[in-house]
Amino acid sequence: MRRAFSIAPLLLLLAAAGANSQDRPRAEGPVQPHPESREAIESLFSPYCPGFMLEVCTSHQAMVLRDSMHTLAHQGWTSGELMDWMLSVYGSEYRAVPQRSGWGIWAWILPVWALLAGLALVIWSLRRFGPPSREEREAPGGEAEQPTERPLSPEEEERLREAIREVELSEDPSY
Repeated sequence: MRRAFSIAPLLLLLAAAGANSQDRPRAEGPVQPHPESREAIESLFSPYCPGFMLEVCTSHQAMVLRDSMHTLAHQGWTSGELMDWMLSVYGSEYRAVPQRSGWGIWAWILPVWALLAGLALVIWSLRRFGPPSREEREAPGGEAEQPTERPLSPEEEERLREAIREVELSEDPSY
């Protein structure tokens, strides 16, 4: 069944070429691009080159698919109809651009929402954990007041000198 669908673009191309040969002169080489088909091709992944867009896939089958889409666009198909046709033949996993309706709208909304939420979190964090504002520093009775210095008593000075001596002796290895 899938094999029959993979031959469908080729059959459509042959049928379109036969029907279209009376309308315009026969051109050598690939079909001339049409703006509608170009828009559809830019929005689809290639079924023949996994991970590549249809517009850059270099396989012969992708070239035939692009030519058949150009031919159908010359016959009056819109880009939406071309995409629907290609997705019905190959599957919806080849849609490169999410839909702008239904569940696909979330693919457009969530990145913007996540960006705004992240920006709000950064602003909140900077305000919460950043340096205090001038008003907070100058507030009377606030926690930003500087401690007052008082002179050391003679006993405290002696204890401080002894503690410094002990630290220096413990750090200086005697060999």
